Parts: sequence; C-alpha cells; structure tokens
Amino acid sequence: MKRLWAPWRIEYIRSKKEKGCLFCRCFQEGVNRDRLVLVRNPECLCLLNRYPYNNGHLMVAPATHCARLADLPRGELIAMMNLVQRAERLLSRTLRPEGFNIGFNLGRAAGAGIKDHLHLHVVPRWNGDTNFMPVLGDVRVISQSLEDLYDTLLTALGQEGET
Repeated sequence: MKRLWAPWRIEYIRSKKEKGCLFCRCFQEGVNRDRLVLVRNPECLCLLNRYPYNNGHLMVAPATHCARLADLPRGELIAMMNLVQRAERLLSRTLRPEGFNIGFNLGRAAGAGIKDHLHLHVVPRWNGDTNFMPVLGDVRVISQSLEDLYDTLLTALGQEGET
C-alpha cells in the first residue's frame, strides 16, 4: 500500500462546505486573499485555482453566471480574453514557464469541476513537469504554497500599476 501524507488537507476536510457558486461569491465579496482573487473588474475576475494542475494555475471567470460560451455577453468575452492576456504576461514575468495550456472545460463530461459558471484555465507549463510522480504515483507535486504564489503575483500586479 502506498501512502502520501498530506496533513494540510484535514483543514479542508473538516471545514464547512459552502453552497452556491464560487465565482459568484468572488464577485460579491470584498476580500480577495481568502478567495485567492488577484483581479476583479465589473466584467470578469482572475483567481488562483485552489486545486491546481500546476504551480501558477489561474482561472478567469465572467461576471455572468452561465454554463455555455454561446450565452456569454460579447463584452464579457472580450474582457475575459484581455484578462487572459494579462495573466499570461504576469505568469511569464514571474514564473518564467516554457509554455501554457489555456482553455475552457464546458460541462461535466469535458472535465468541468464547476460546470454551471464557465471559466477559463491558464496553466503554466515547463518541459519535464510531467515526471514520474503523476505518471507512476498519480500524484502531482506543486512546488510553491498558494499563499506565497498569491503574494508574488499580487506584488507583480501592483508593479503594473493596476489591479
């Protein structure tokens, strides 16, 4: 039997689970750090994925609560793409990835963890980031804490002169 110790997960396991839509809550609440929100504007927001595929995994979500790209107002789609460009530049500057996976998972069958509020993933990639751990052990190693990464990215955003 293989064991992977992750004692920090007990906080999540014991915590009260929130109801409703994560992205809608992020638009309604003023606290950014608790939700890992880096940028919020009237049309969309960008936040760290709490369960990342890779270090620096960001999500960009529109203000409109809808599941289909076809239902998204054009202005929010444009705002999302502008924010994705900004996220790519931010991650390139701070983490120096060698590539990116950027895309939508629309619907549960496509892998959407939050299926009712569409969102776009921005995942930095490095050559060799798929090593023996995920292949053999079905375990992904994230090299930086979310809090440290949040602070790093927020500082870099502040240096852009806009948040």
